[in-house]
Amino acid sequence: MSHSSPVPDVPGGAPDGRGETPNERLDRNWNELLQELRVIQTGTQILTGFLLAAVFQSRFEDLDAFQRDIYLVLVATSVLTTLVGLAPVSLHRVLFRKHAKSRIIRYTDYFVQATLAGVAITVAGIGLLIFDLVLGRAWGVAFAAFILVVVALLWIVVPRIIRRSA
Repeated sequence: MSHSSPVPDVPGGAPDGRGETPNERLDRNWNELLQELRVIQTGTQILTGFLLAAVFQSRFEDLDAFQRDIYLVLVATSVLTTLVGLAPVSLHRVLFRKHAKSRIIRYTDYFVQATLAGVAITVAGIGLLIFDLVLGRAWGVAFAAFILVVVALLWIVVPRIIRRSA
């Protein structure tokens, strides 16, 4: 493959004038994904820890059935999000030295996107639960919807607008 040909199976693999070899591009893509994973893994682990500790608070017994259900959904979502966010580590370990960096990058990109979706659901659910506890159900639902709209704008709409204008 020449320097100017696209790298298949790599997100953003089209030539961009960097003059990278396919392996240099794969290395750069992998390093960028690692930086994203470091940030998102820390966040998901903190959210999960917060949720796991909440059950031991004295006020937890005051939750109604809806709030307990939301809490359990949040714990499940947060734990699954943490596992999905850590999946690239296992993938890399299994495929290490198997000349599979392109596949590792492709699937890690999917894992990062799924982790972001899990974080969005968890954060909106935490907002729902807290606002429901403090201000009532209508406020909880409204705040969760607001969070999801903000996430959609910041994580989906704005990046696509910027991508189109670049």
